[in-house]
Amino acid sequence: MRLFVGLGNPGAKYAHNRHNIGFMAVDEIARRHGFAPWRRRFQGVTSEGTLDHEKIVLLRPETFMNESGRSVQEAAYFFKLGASDIIVFQDELELPPAKVRVKIGGGIAGHNGLRSISAHIGNDYRRVRLGIGHPGVKELVHGYVLSDFAKSDRPWVEALCAVMAENAGLLASGTDSTFQNKVHLAMQARGFFDNEDDDA
Repeated sequence: MRLFVGLGNPGAKYAHNRHNIGFMAVDEIARRHGFAPWRRRFQGVTSEGTLDHEKIVLLRPETFMNESGRSVQEAAYFFKLGASDIIVFQDELELPPAKVRVKIGGGIAGHNGLRSISAHIGNDYRRVRLGIGHPGVKELVHGYVLSDFAKSDRPWVEALCAVMAENAGLLASGTDSTFQNKVHLAMQARGFFDNEDDDA
């Protein structure tokens, strides 16, 4: 069993923010794979289904980003899951838009959602880092992540969520590098990266 956690802030005001791409990712997994309707629990909402013969619980914490760990800890405790069974989908300033990297543990790079999760369950969970780009100046970061994706960003955001959902079974089975490569190649095929850009 795996717990897939999408990070974001609840409410219509934040729905299209860059900070909410984690919510967008798990929403698309639920939609594409016919998961059960979302229901309220664990200080968030969950949806259950199966990917690659593995039971998956999707969780969107509704505690606001800075307290995401409370929701994740509650769900992990209920299902008796360790950090290695938890995959967190997060926005990543340090990656160019549409890039994806999967890693276990590591630093939190100022991400308050990760900080909260690490404080509650330790640091050894898997992160699916979804590149949103950087505004270029540290002082602009807060406003940047809490503003909506630009209209010109929508095509790659929608394509990335769709491609990740298509390949989400690879995360369920633990073949992270294959997931990362397939997502990169699919995005490249859709014209979002140059052909030379093969650093997947």
